[in-house]
Amino acid sequence: MGEWELEGLVSVSRPVLVGRLLELDAAGGLTSAHVRAGARLAGVHSRTVWRWVEAARSEGRVERRRRSRFELSDQAWEVLAQAGGNVSVLYRHLKDCGDGDAGVSLASVYRAVQRELAAGRVLPDRAVVRQERVERETRQALADLVVAGAGVGAPSAGGGAGPAELMPSREAAPVAQASGVVLPAGAQAVHTASVRAVAEAVGQAMAAEGAACVFGDAGRGKTAALRMALSDPPVGWSVTWVRVPVRPSVSELRRAVFEALTLPGRFPHRSAEADERIIGALGQARVLVVDEAQRLPVPCLEYLQSLWDHPQARMALVLCGAGSERAVARVPQLASRICAWQEVGRLAAGEVAATVSAFHPLWAGVADGEVAWIDQSCTHGVFRTWAALTTHLQNALLTVPDATVDRALLRRLFRRLSPPA
Repeated sequence: MGEWELEGLVSVSRPVLVGRLLELDAAGGLTSAHVRAGARLAGVHSRTVWRWVEAARSEGRVERRRRSRFELSDQAWEVLAQAGGNVSVLYRHLKDCGDGDAGVSLASVYRAVQRELAAGRVLPDRAVVRQERVERETRQALADLVVAGAGVGAPSAGGGAGPAELMPSREAAPVAQASGVVLPAGAQAVHTASVRAVAEAVGQAMAAEGAACVFGDAGRGKTAALRMALSDPPVGWSVTWVRVPVRPSVSELRRAVFEALTLPGRFPHRSAEADERIIGALGQARVLVVDEAQRLPVPCLEYLQSLWDHPQARMALVLCGAGSERAVARVPQLASRICAWQEVGRLAAGEVAATVSAFHPLWAGVADGEVAWIDQSCTHGVFRTWAALTTHLQNALLTVPDATVDRALLRRLFRRLSPPA
């Protein structure tokens, strides 16, 4: 059998051939005869083999260079769906958009669409795509605005919301009395950094119709922050606060939710009927706030998850309470659905003076150094303790003639705010 007959039976791949030629080249023995013989074995021209060798020398590449293949993005697929599957419309869109896909050919777009369809990707109905786009834009708008009322400022002259109203203030600022927030006489609710953070977390949950968990040690103002954040919800949204009984059963929690929604009629005896009426009420955009969520056992948390997961429900679920994050963690399937975990911490040392000055006139004229001493000695950045101290100081000034606010008086009041060691 001759040389040319053997060539029909023997073939060699590019990596193997180039590797052998590079070995000969390193030894100084590579000749044109080697390249011609290799080209016949690989079934290519000798000039191609020389290019392979050069690519291996300069780039270290023995394989064929992969060509970048045009792929359809989710946005392009949505454009195609809106066009009813018309690839020419998508092609014109890509040309007009001016991004990296502008230079792609019509044939490449056709091939990309065929690959997606062959892989099982389905073009949704045009009306469904349009509705999803509207809902997505609405959710994004809610996320951009966070929660109405989170900013501080007067209405603009034209009567609409000015930029100052939509952007949270960086300073602690007093606001109107928030519904459900009990304050000492003369005090005002204050937008602290924690209040703004809670407002942002709740706004994200509303935008995604998801769930949020607001947690932190007792007395740090979690409930007050939530009530301020939700005091003026966006148009179309309502807020429902659920009072959680101590160690409730699922039936007790169901009744609490039913009553919080103020549904007409008596509470049904059959749980299925009660759930049907609750789901019906949750079909409208609503924030369901469950305070003291740390009291809820696992079955109750699973019940709240079932309400939120229902296809007809349009709700943002907010779980709040000292230790609520640990309660939620006991239900991994619920914890994995929390889109915003927000801890309410102590007042930072740098914001205490501005916050308490805006909170009550009693502290407005107190030197920052004295406020810092009070915070280090007693309140420790806990807003509830500041509110209690304010009440005790007011009472002392009203009941003791010619009372002088000094450290001796404050130390006496401090002892009323904590149990004996």
